[in-house]
Amino acid sequence: MRKVIIDTNTLVSFVTDRNTNQQKKSAELFEEASRLKLMILCHQNVVTEFVYVMEKIYKIRKEKIKEIISDFVLMPGIELVHEIDIKKVLQFWPTSVPDFGDALLAALCKTSKNSSIATFDRKFQNALKALSLPIYSF
Repeated sequence: MRKVIIDTNTLVSFVTDRNTNQQKKSAELFEEASRLKLMILCHQNVVTEFVYVMEKIYKIRKEKIKEIISDFVLMPGIELVHEIDIKKVLQFWPTSVPDFGDALLAALCKTSKNSSIATFDRKFQNALKALSLPIYSF
């Protein structure tokens, strides 16, 4: 089955209306996963960053964030990833991928067969292209 690794921006775009175009594209991706046409891989670091952004930037109550995460992890087609090959991460960070969280996802992509990364972040997309890592096409 095709696997799509999501970054924090993709998850934030899915649950907010900060960018309606990104929200629509994210919703379509999550809809495909809910129909089990693909599997969304979400590293635990993405969840941690998501909590921080929702609480500190969007001023969402912790109880509401907990509800969102609970609903998210129960969705069909979602797999949380807890392990990572830190040696692989350090091959990318900080030279090829300057953001540590993004380097985690690049390492996950490198080690996960049949996977690509869903991101709206242009800098991260450019880094992925330079590494010849697949980018999910929204």
